[in-house]
Amino acid sequence: MTSVEEQVAERIRRGEPPDPEAVREVADADAARLGATGVESARSRLAARVLGLGPLEALVADPSVTDVLVNGDGSVWLDRGEGALCEASVALDPVEARRLAVRLAALAGRRLDESQAWVDGLLPGGVRLHAILPPLVDGGAHVSLRVPRAARSGLAALGAGGMFGTRVEEVLRGLVRHRRSFVVTGGTGSGKTTLLAAMLSEVAPGERIVVVEDVRELAVDHPHVVRLQGRGANVEGRGAVGLVDLVRQALRMRPDRLVVGEVRGAEVREMLSALNTGHEGGCGTLHANSPGDVPRRFDALGALAGLPRDAVQTQLASALEVVVHLARDDGVRRVVSLSVLRWTGSETACDLALDLREPVQAGRTCNAWPALAALAGVEP
Repeated sequence: MTSVEEQVAERIRRGEPPDPEAVREVADADAARLGATGVESARSRLAARVLGLGPLEALVADPSVTDVLVNGDGSVWLDRGEGALCEASVALDPVEARRLAVRLAALAGRRLDESQAWVDGLLPGGVRLHAILPPLVDGGAHVSLRVPRAARSGLAALGAGGMFGTRVEEVLRGLVRHRRSFVVTGGTGSGKTTLLAAMLSEVAPGERIVVVEDVRELAVDHPHVVRLQGRGANVEGRGAVGLVDLVRQALRMRPDRLVVGEVRGAEVREMLSALNTGHEGGCGTLHANSPGDVPRRFDALGALAGLPRDAVQTQLASALEVVVHLARDDGVRRVVSLSVLRWTGSETACDLALDLREPVQAGRTCNAWPALAALAGVEP
């Protein structure tokens, strides 16, 4: 590493996040040795290595790439919609991988070192960062980048891109218009956040949307969006702000729509309580393998909040009304089913209303279709 880069690294160690002015100052300070041409070259090189993504820059710039993953052995893997594939043209040695992880954490305004060995953050441009250091992982530093792509604004754009057909689009728009509470489910990378953002863009301009996220990811095209983001503990183990606290704060901010970007912990208690006390039209995303798994997933999350199963089930039945499930097939993210949540007398059941999973069944309506059509205000 050159003396110029060492000076920038020292700034990061002091807790000063790198910025264009810092790069300029460091390069200019070495002008006597570098000369005018050398200074300009140093600025360009430092901008790429310190303000950019270094050896990952070109990979992230590839419009087909959604995820860039650096493993502890230095290998780099890319996801272009068909699963992760190794990128043989790029590899990082342990020192370079650690330096990259620490630098990206600083760009995200976070700290990454032995006392804080993992980090979640948002990089300039909206790239989501996760990094973790040894010995919590084997080998060198692991870095995961989730790359946002040009957002399609609204449901019509997603429909044109093949995520769903006109029938599903009509239902989704109706659910938003009639202020129905819903949850978007699916596996990792299935498009949950993308669809949720598109549905929220259909909310009337006069409504106030309050979004709660652990790391900011939802990009909602709406004139009145308030975003609350969690915060990790400092090196003394203090100052952490989790989703439980943020949901409570959100309820005091007069939301017309309460949105939990990803329901994954004890905040489910506050969310269910809010949706049962007049906050109509609330929504969020949830990792689930199938719509039928949703009630059990809420049971598990409720247990984290100390709620007994009976309490979770009764609240769920009146808090959430619809499950929109997605899957990724052959690189295309699709809505594969729409379901209705109902109370059976002893628990909450998830009944398929529209099944799009099999080609021969595309658009097949199920027993719960009349209930779904009524919720969305469409023709049964």
